[in-house]
Amino acid sequence: MLAGCASRPRAASGPSAPLPAPGTRAARPPNVILVIADDLSAAELGCYGQARIRTPRIDALAREGVRLTAFDSAAAVCAPSRAMLLTGLHAGHAGIRDNREIGAEGQQPIGASTPTLVHDLDRRGYATGLFGKWGLGGPGSASEPLDCGFDRFTGYLCQRKAHDHYPPSLWSDRTKVELGGTTYANDAIRDAAVRFVEDHAGAPFLLVLASPLPHLALQVPDEDLRGYEGAFPEQPYDGSRGYLPHPTPRAAYAAMISRFDRDVGAIVDAVRAAGIERETIVLVTADNGATHDVGGVDTGYFASTGGLRGRKGTHFEGGLRVPFVAWAPGRIAPGRVLDDQAWTVDLRATIDAWCAAGAPPTDGRNLAGWLDGRTPQPPRAFEGYWESPGYGGQQAAAWTDGPHRWKAIRLRLATDGLWAPVQLFDLAADPNEANDVAADHPRETAEAWRRMTDARMPSEVFALPGAARGEMPVESIIRTTPPRT
Repeated sequence: MLAGCASRPRAASGPSAPLPAPGTRAARPPNVILVIADDLSAAELGCYGQARIRTPRIDALAREGVRLTAFDSAAAVCAPSRAMLLTGLHAGHAGIRDNREIGAEGQQPIGASTPTLVHDLDRRGYATGLFGKWGLGGPGSASEPLDCGFDRFTGYLCQRKAHDHYPPSLWSDRTKVELGGTTYANDAIRDAAVRFVEDHAGAPFLLVLASPLPHLALQVPDEDLRGYEGAFPEQPYDGSRGYLPHPTPRAAYAAMISRFDRDVGAIVDAVRAAGIERETIVLVTADNGATHDVGGVDTGYFASTGGLRGRKGTHFEGGLRVPFVAWAPGRIAPGRVLDDQAWTVDLRATIDAWCAAGAPPTDGRNLAGWLDGRTPQPPRAFEGYWESPGYGGQQAAAWTDGPHRWKAIRLRLATDGLWAPVQLFDLAADPNEANDVAADHPRETAEAWRRMTDARMPSEVFALPGAARGEMPVESIIRTTPPRT
């Protein structure tokens, strides 16, 4: 069993009102369990139409709660996505805008002074725990989870280390616990999360389960793999496209997603066993869409993106579209499906509203009333912005305008610079982003350029040469030649 260090002293309360005595849901703020899968597209869950992979526990949460059909991540790769979710800042304002390795173990630190959802709820008196993958500061960086507001932590500090699901060690608070490569890390992570629920059932808590599943490598215990024995035609994976080989890669990938589903179910079971389901909100989402077909993964076979263009790393919807399921008995009416756009940037403001945390303004919207069913629509129209120096340099902007869901993308900024053209899509008519309509809609294309220019503040760490800026004649930002493949 992983041994934890003593919890750090509780920070002094901020301006928020003190917590009332525990009692009914109306008498105290709710517990929040935020589940973040790793490289999971919405269409890989049964409640989003997946036919080959079994996810009964999350499907049940969707039936008993609310499911969003047009929910995007704030970034298309791991570290910035998690940082933007916690801060409520989009890629034009966030401090972390791409994966950036720091030393042998760790990524670019988020910084202990960066205000986040965790700090908001800590000031409100919440117990806070992170279980799984961090990726926002390695050992000794002064940006470990306990530096950044969490009371407890079990998991990987470094997201690269999380590519091994049978690691030599895991972190427990600030202590490295040796596992010898024989313990399935997700068992230890799940068990620590369940204990956290049991230990804090009497007062409000924030539990973040940042599961490493189903990120590669293809590794899953035999008991889970047997559930898919003979289920699919298989071609053994030899390891030639990265990560570890596996004799039945399709079964392994499906089993990893089903294992993630089972871990979510174990935490929900702990909530029910403690009798706090009516005082708890469970949110299930992911950091970005499904990975490329590397490491033995076959996203085409599983229709992982539901036909959407792109995969992890790209700003097309296939790299951004992730699940969002919210379950809160007595708070969220069951069986609702909402089609308006939203994204992970909205979660800090939304959770803070549920918890009466009084957070400062962010780039996100407070969706609490919409998710609860008290209001029929989000509080304002969706506006999104993405950027990354990775994958050749990219920018994207999206906004709702009446019946249109405009999405604009610029690619290859590293090579084409300022002259990288704008591609424009109307997701309402073309959800697969197959038809660039920039030439037919010069006004909207110019609007996209303006949004990309106005949305961002420069970053010294994550420079973006070729980022949109200033005025540009519309004919200069519309592609007039076929896109390169």
